[in-house]
Amino acid sequence: MRRLAIGAMVASAVAPARVRAQHDAHDMSAMSDKPMVRFGAGVPMNRFASGTSWIPDAVSLPSQSWMAGDWHLMAHGYGFLQFDHQSGPRGADQLGSLNWGMLMASRPLGAGALQLRTMLSVDAQTVGGTGYPLLLQTGESYNGQVIHDRQHPHDAFMEVAALYDHPITKDFALELYVAPSGEPALGPPAFMHRPSSVDDLAAPLGHHWQDASHVSFGVATAGLVWHDLKIEASAFNGREPDQNRWNFDFAPLQSYSARVTANPTPNWSLTAGFGFIKSPEAADAGHSMHRALTAVQYGRALSDDRQFAAAVIWGGMSHSDRPGVLHSILAEAELADEERGSLFARAEFVQKTADDLALPGTFAADPERAFDLGSVSIGGVRTLSRTARTNLGIGARVSANLVGSALESTYGGRVTGGVMVFLRLRPRRSAPMMAAH
Repeated sequence: MRRLAIGAMVASAVAPARVRAQHDAHDMSAMSDKPMVRFGAGVPMNRFASGTSWIPDAVSLPSQSWMAGDWHLMAHGYGFLQFDHQSGPRGADQLGSLNWGMLMASRPLGAGALQLRTMLSVDAQTVGGTGYPLLLQTGESYNGQVIHDRQHPHDAFMEVAALYDHPITKDFALELYVAPSGEPALGPPAFMHRPSSVDDLAAPLGHHWQDASHVSFGVATAGLVWHDLKIEASAFNGREPDQNRWNFDFAPLQSYSARVTANPTPNWSLTAGFGFIKSPEAADAGHSMHRALTAVQYGRALSDDRQFAAAVIWGGMSHSDRPGVLHSILAEAELADEERGSLFARAEFVQKTADDLALPGTFAADPERAFDLGSVSIGGVRTLSRTARTNLGIGARVSANLVGSALESTYGGRVTGGVMVFLRLRPRRSAPMMAAH
């Protein structure tokens, strides 16, 4: 979930972006007699995404910012009202709403900076306990049954966290992140918080291979930052959230991960991570997994109101009780224009087992059999109206999925897909708010 990126604080361009951002920061300071919040080692606030992950400095998430005494407040979020049609025997129709909102409050504290975050969603009420229809999607369970061909709803408390940044020297900083609900240092930013997919309301089919740990009930992360390089490690609760979406599902912090991220230029962010996730499913306590990930993100500001972002992500997962590695690869991009709207596209390859897909009949005799699945989707949003703080748009998303001959009878053909039409409400992009270097 850019989890709201500390990162929703917008950066805007390449080299000139930093100059313009410093100018905007000066203008913001003039609005208050309180100093701007700064992060150590010259890290701009807009670089942060979900959890402690980074995005390219040159692009941003839509957000609104203001000052309240010593506190710098930032609001970020999306609300969709959508009609979802997924075709074939395993498809379904649904009228529902996907939504989440985040509030971040930052202030100087001692020699460093403190940020408090909360991110909330009422998905469980607006799309139901099993979530929204999405062919080939898998993950989590409801009433003892594996959720398949649907994307589960998010928990109400997607993030409740504190981030503290403390400069050690001019060039080094220590970063500490503690979250009753939050995201460990493992994969790329969650799909809702990547500039390359922020207007695409559907979760990637490889979500549980790549960024599903973005809601973990218990996370502690420590990182060392040197300019544009960060090395971090986490201890966290790897248990998947249960079907009660309104509470905190605490468990011991018996999972761990490590991640290295580099932003060599304002246009690029590169990351690689590895983690051990202990007993992710409550119903199968002896089942654990290892997950490895790499991601390349690119972003470029085309003007004050237009930006382009793209990402390529690989995620591999191995299970303690299954042989081999299951792979997923994703490529996505979005061209965003604040005045006119946005265009987005995604292509995926993912390997899922008969057990993941809850396949019936003869497939049940070989639950570990893996299937190669593909998906391509395109979509866009047309801006309907803008106010000083909001942007309302109407959009559509079309997907085509490739399942192969083995699953042809199950899905009603080798190619199956869906259509989603929606209204989207989000904050209007504000001026870049980067901490001065």
